[in-house]
Amino acid sequence: DSAGGRSVPALRSGGRALLCTMVGAAGRAAWTALWLAALGGTFVRREGVHAFKAEEFKKCEQARFCKENRQREPAFNYHVLGVPQLDTTTAEFTVASDDDALFSLFVSGYSTGVVRVRMIEREKKRYEVQEVLSAHLQGYLVPITEKRAGSNETLVKFGQGPTVQIGHRPLIVNVFNGETMLMSLNSQGLFKYQQLLDAPSEGTVWEEKFRSHTDPMKHGPAYISFDLTFIGANNVYGIPERATSLALKPTAGEGIESEPYRLYNLDVFEYLDESPFGLYGSIPYMLSHSAKATTGVFWLNAAEMFVDVYAPDAASNIKTQWISETGVLDLFMFPGPSPQSVFHQYSLVTGTTPLPPMFSIGYHQCRWNYKDQADVKQVDSGFDEHNIPYDVLWLDIEHTDGKRYMTWDAKVFPTPKEMIENISAKGRKMVTIVDPHMKRDSKFPMHQEATSKGYYVKTTDGKDFDGWCWPGSSSYLDVLNPEIREWWAGKFALDQYKGSTEDLYIWNDMNEPSVFNGPEVTMPKNNLHYPGVEHREVHNLYGYFYHMATRDGLYKRSGGSKRPFVLSRAFFAGTQRIGPIWTGDNAANWEHLRVSIPMLLTLGLTGLPWSGADVGGFFGNPSPELLTRWYQLGSFYPFFRGHAHLDTKRREPWLCGEPYTSHIRDAIRLRYAYLPYLYTLFHETSVNGSPIIRPMWVEYPEDEGSFTVQTQMLIGKDLLLAPVLHEGARMKEIYLPPDSAWFEIPGGRKFATKKGLSSRVTIPVDLGSVPLFQRAGSIVVTRERPRRSTAAMASDPFTIIVALAEDEEGGNASGRLYLDDGSSYGYEQGRSSLRDLRFFRGVLSSTGGHGYELDDLAIEKIVILGLPGLPASIELQKGHRGPISPLSAEMGPIRLRPGVASTAVVIRKPGVLVCEDWTITLQ
Repeated sequence: DSAGGRSVPALRSGGRALLCTMVGAAGRAAWTALWLAALGGTFVRREGVHAFKAEEFKKCEQARFCKENRQREPAFNYHVLGVPQLDTTTAEFTVASDDDALFSLFVSGYSTGVVRVRMIEREKKRYEVQEVLSAHLQGYLVPITEKRAGSNETLVKFGQGPTVQIGHRPLIVNVFNGETMLMSLNSQGLFKYQQLLDAPSEGTVWEEKFRSHTDPMKHGPAYISFDLTFIGANNVYGIPERATSLALKPTAGEGIESEPYRLYNLDVFEYLDESPFGLYGSIPYMLSHSAKATTGVFWLNAAEMFVDVYAPDAASNIKTQWISETGVLDLFMFPGPSPQSVFHQYSLVTGTTPLPPMFSIGYHQCRWNYKDQADVKQVDSGFDEHNIPYDVLWLDIEHTDGKRYMTWDAKVFPTPKEMIENISAKGRKMVTIVDPHMKRDSKFPMHQEATSKGYYVKTTDGKDFDGWCWPGSSSYLDVLNPEIREWWAGKFALDQYKGSTEDLYIWNDMNEPSVFNGPEVTMPKNNLHYPGVEHREVHNLYGYFYHMATRDGLYKRSGGSKRPFVLSRAFFAGTQRIGPIWTGDNAANWEHLRVSIPMLLTLGLTGLPWSGADVGGFFGNPSPELLTRWYQLGSFYPFFRGHAHLDTKRREPWLCGEPYTSHIRDAIRLRYAYLPYLYTLFHETSVNGSPIIRPMWVEYPEDEGSFTVQTQMLIGKDLLLAPVLHEGARMKEIYLPPDSAWFEIPGGRKFATKKGLSSRVTIPVDLGSVPLFQRAGSIVVTRERPRRSTAAMASDPFTIIVALAEDEEGGNASGRLYLDDGSSYGYEQGRSSLRDLRFFRGVLSSTGGHGYELDDLAIEKIVILGLPGLPASIELQKGHRGPISPLSAEMGPIRLRPGVASTAVVIRKPGVLVCEDWTITLQ
């Protein structure tokens, strides 16, 4: 009955089943729950009870490689043999262990100060992660500029960057900035590089069991463990993905009992809001921060991993231990010293986020599932009827023909092309879901072709792996193979994906990969991938490559003329080059609303700035108040989507009724008003890897009070959002860093702190409050006219909001505005414009590039905060020698809303275009 009347026979031995395929919209969750229950699991969900069950997933003590290394006593068992070879750019060492295993250690440096430490076995080759590092990385190698090799240590300096000290007996690697040590590898004696073995010794069993699954471990243990100490650090951050605090809590040390942080991509049902357990994606990258410096370390390794964090010692050093099941030691160490320099250093190694299509940073409306074309039409019309903007409408798995992806259920979606064209006629787009599990159906042409070409992941006996997911019996493309990715990309051509158009984009879910009857709901570790590597070696890469192949498909579909958009749930380092991710199956409760902030801030810190959480929570039914508060926060997520589970009540933005509909409308409109600012931030991150949303400490690195703040966030450096996060709140406390001033938007009230002193201010809030502040000293550009989509805004004029910082010259401020066509790659050929806006000594100016001209795009309003009153006169001059003409101003509100005070000087219709140079002088 729970499966909509379709029967689900009991599982047979070995994890196999005779299952009636469930193709209706009767219950993805029920289907999963029945499966996992039949497998001996306990994922049966009850309303109001978390479905996550810890016993379904491994802990450290159940993974031998983690247990053995976490309990191991320190020992310095590795040392350098002979004389190192110091060529132009690399220092090479021979390293031996006490049991006579030999390794090669390579130390090299890159521009901006990045240090790479790579160590491999001499006799046997292991898999090394491919296609994650930037294609340009080798071009950034810098020469060794200073070197000194002695009997006990070797010192090398790369370019103008840090100095690296390699201790010989024992092997220890230290990174210095001048005389200051930043990081130390193996100073605690936890380094262990288990060499590959041919066969187990007598009496030794390699296989490992977890619940009903057995991992034969054909090649035996191959783990790597090391300690990395951050010197002089207050806190460490990073290693997503998990729902936990922004600053990572200690998991090991005296008096601490905790699981280590785990990095292993898994399909986790309704995850806990506070846990070190890993979720859908993994980036083995950690940053440390103190008032003196920011540093970071990235381990290029895609195998299962555990990381322990120790509390700072008396000298403010934070020890960490990293343990991986297999792979090689390939570390990138980022010396900073500033947060922005670390972001840039990491982006040099793994790349940046390319500019997104403009529609994709608007609002997305999704549900599992919109049931038919009439439903799609009604939802689309509902936004227009209620004057709520949106850009993209999504379809989940029920739109397909029996979970055969890239097909349509003709009974409910008989004319999909016409449906998409009706949506796109309004300037909007659609998205369909395409998951990696391929239905094993002899009548499904795509499956037939993949089978005949041998394109599926294999079992150890060379057969196509057969696992269970939404379609029932399924196989999985081996996307580690470039040939298979090329084939898959071709399937998105319009003549292949029938019923699609160039206005249809893609959503990759379940790509961890999720396998309902597999160990920990994923693929067995001994499955085989191209080129003959075990799944254990590449697990965290699978979703990355599937995401990449899908993105490539949309790129090729347009002939390389349009920017693709593909959302993914699984991710790895480098995913930022492909597309956005979201935080998966969250729940409709206040805890998940709150934890979304540190989750997304962490992703931004670790190089993945384009991310979001499902607004409203995927599981459960949010109260109208919670839903409203989530839209108010979500309107500033880099990726902004509302999504809900099949079993939840419908929750399109207008369904709660008043006053909630009006407040949600205001929140979504606020997103659209700030799109020029957000798009400029996307340009910034495409250049230097900066997060779009940021913790307070990123812009105020010396303010120790900001290091653990996670209930508010910066959007860029100029906007501060302090959302209401608790039910029934009537007051909101906001943390302001020292020596800063902020103007409340839209009220205009100024809040300032003194030099060296932070402040916590409390303001009253009601249901419609979105506590938003603009930094004094900034200029932010908006578009204030409410429209129904980004396409409808394309010709709208701009508003410039100037928030003055006090000085002896009458105030100062600066900002930028980036412009291009929002859809093509013309910006790569210079067809873009970057405007510099500045207020200094009473003169507001606009200068910049002219690669992208918008002849008729005007500035309709200039709002200036921080002036003592109306200027005596205002004069406009276009260009450098243009005629001077007078302008008028009045006192008015920042934004036209009922009850907003007139606190700003407002210049209406100044008669200037956004892409021309001009100055406005205030006397």
